[in-house]
This record gives sequence, C-alpha cells and structure tokens, in this order.
Amino acid sequence: MEVICLETQAFYALVEEVVDRLKAEHNIEKDLWIPDTEAMRLLGIRSKTTLQKLRDSGSIKFTKVSRKVLLYNRTSIMEYLESKAQNTF
Repeated sequence: MEVICLETQAFYALVEEVVDRLKAEHNIEKDLWIPDTEAMRLLGIRSKTTLQKLRDSGSIKFTKVSRKVLLYNRTSIMEYLESKAQNTF
C-alpha cells in the first residue's frame, strides 16, 4: 500500500478541483450567490474592506441574507472582472 501525504492547502485545492470537474462533467452550474470568502478568491483580493468598497460603489451585486450574512452575485463579479480586462497586442 502506498500512502500519499498532502499539506492542508494542497488537499483543499485538490478537492475543489475534483468538485469543479465533476460539476462540469455533469452540467451542474455553480451557485449564483456566493459567500464573501469565495467572492474575494474570485476577485483576487484579501481585504474585506476592498470587497466592501466594491459593494458600496455598486461594482458588484450583493444580497443581505441576515444581519451578518452577505452573499455576492457570481455573475456580477465575473462581469466586473471582464470590464477590467485589458486587450493584448
């Protein structure tokens, strides 16, 4: 028997990749409303303050589920990123 050891971060990255691949193979769409951690990952930011600035400026859509829970619209994040994309030469 062969034992494979992975660091925690590598393990979760592998699990996420497997889940994404399974969703793609079975035509399962990703969640439309995502938590702040996923929104920050997609945007490539680490600061909740930056996320709040994007929310306050209307750059990305969000919904307030409860007093402390905000969810972000995945489509609006992708549209925001696309609007910031630069054309290559």
